[in-house]
Amino acid sequence: MKKYYIVAAIILLPFLFSCNSEKTITKARHDSSWSNFNYPEINFVNKAEGTEGWNIYHRIVPDPQALIRESILGVVKTLYWSSKDSIPAVRKINYTFENIEGISAKGGSVPEISIFYSSQWVEKSAKTGGDEKVLYETKGVLYHELTHGFQLEPQGIGNYGNSKVFWAFIEGMADAVRAHNHFFPITNRKPGGNWLDGYQTTGFFLDWLTTKDADFLRKFNRSTLEVVPWSFDGGIKYALGKTFSVEALWKEYQEYLNSK
Repeated sequence: MKKYYIVAAIILLPFLFSCNSEKTITKARHDSSWSNFNYPEINFVNKAEGTEGWNIYHRIVPDPQALIRESILGVVKTLYWSSKDSIPAVRKINYTFENIEGISAKGGSVPEISIFYSSQWVEKSAKTGGDEKVLYETKGVLYHELTHGFQLEPQGIGNYGNSKVFWAFIEGMADAVRAHNHFFPITNRKPGGNWLDGYQTTGFFLDWLTTKDADFLRKFNRSTLEVVPWSFDGGIKYALGKTFSVEALWKEYQEYLNSK
């Protein structure tokens, strides 16, 4: 889930990303080193002291900052070719562990974002699957929320609050990154729905498209800078070629799922 703070994204866009020429971008794609990646400062705050959820979380994740850093690297490697690419300059992450309902949400925008994670969700996960389920779910939720901090955003089609296409891209990509890194059970992938449904419906579809091109998620993310006004069909054509369409690929994907 993304708690979205609307900003003048199009106006701010030139200031959020490094100005890479296409030549530089092409070079970056062949430089897979992440040794120079600039990790944001991580401010972890426990607001659920004394709860069963905190006791479980603290036992399983004794070093939250290390887990967050590890997850950040996993996310940016899924979305970009290298640290030289046009990655949003997140400089600080305020991560709070809280005794509240819900699961997790991301707020704020570059250069400082915030993420909360629910101790009550940890307790529910523990009851249904023990420590293994808690760690699996914690990593998956973290991948989703961190994707919101580091993904690019569509241009020329409105924003998260007033555009279904924008919303579906944001939430779909977050679950695509989570699925691509194996933090959803594959049994969650079901036929039906539409590519604009967001979350897992869109996410599993986008992840499946990596069978067409291993770099699909990187290219689809990059398309938001190159295709204006953005659309799912335009993003797919940018990533896979002009002979492809979202309608035809969705139909193929449904046929694939129904044949399983």
